Amino acid sequence: MSAPMERVTIKDVAAAAGVSKGAVSLAFNHKPGVSDATRERIFAVARQLGWAPNSSARSLSRQSVDTVGLAICRPARLLGLEPFYMEFISGIESVLAERHCSLLLRLVSGLEEEIGLQETWWRERQVSGSVLVDFHEDDPRIGPLRALGLPAVAVGHPDLTGGLPSVWTDDATAVSEAVRYLSALGHRRIARVGGPEGLGHSAIRATAFARTLAELGLDASRQVATGFSGDEGARATRSLLLSAERPTAVLYDNDIMAVAGLGVAAEMGVSVPDDLSLLAWDDSQLCRLTHPTLSAMSHDVHGFGAQVAHVLFEVISGQDAVSRPVATPSLVPRASTAPPRV
Repeated sequence: MSAPMERVTIKDVAAAAGVSKGAVSLAFNHKPGVSDATRERIFAVARQLGWAPNSSARSLSRQSVDTVGLAICRPARLLGLEPFYMEFISGIESVLAERHCSLLLRLVSGLEEEIGLQETWWRERQVSGSVLVDFHEDDPRIGPLRALGLPAVAVGHPDLTGGLPSVWTDDATAVSEAVRYLSALGHRRIARVGGPEGLGHSAIRATAFARTLAELGLDASRQVATGFSGDEGARATRSLLLSAERPTAVLYDNDIMAVAGLGVAAEMGVSVPDDLSLLAWDDSQLCRLTHPTLSAMSHDVHGFGAQVAHVLFEVISGQDAVSRPVATPSLVPRASTAPPRV
């Protein structure tokens, strides 16, 4: 049996970086007295050893909190069209406004770029803490940002967030409810148009989808991974409707793709809901403006964002923030779902 790993201390970091313990303290408290090169070396060693100063949150609690950060890996055009993030950000902003704080929003091209951005924000004291979104399985941000001592709240299931304080929705239960509803209507060929395979919540939904089909004794139907855009949702829908075993129902991972799928069905002469039932996720205003109106898995996205902001302020103030789920998305049946026509 191997011996337990000894806890890394500030002394270990100082020795590995070739500096004094005082220099490590100056670096992590963003005080003058160490050069930029030395500061970067200390941060790199701390990341490598997996060390973060216990005093970060307590130190920050004595400072004013006026800006929090949010980096999103999305194309700018898609973000502007995506109702989920607009509602989510408005929820965050509602809490920040009460505290006279600002949101620093940046779009990044990948997770490595986000790690560098978060390090710069924290090192240059541009933010008091950050909201981390779109977690991947084995997410590379967890180690570096924990080592940095950045106060952060993770938006994602605890299985994905490496012990960071997190807020999440129970996607697995919601997917199961959606599939069971479609099955109860009489559908036997149910497909899913999901988000990118690398995203943790997409993987959770994909697993729950397949598991629920198996529990119901239904054949494993097709799941198509996309990038959340309308164009990709349309392409995936077209592919499904041209397949030999055309589904009679499709579950989409967001409302944009569901609206696009509705357009493809009309283009191909497929009647919704008589020949094809469509079920969206998120339930924005889009779902209520289409014809027929779209059934959806609905949740309070604005409230979700507000809850995330509240937990972040707990972390910033040095409290023991408790990870928590928000209300599970619930089914709102509308005109786009019905029993399949025999």
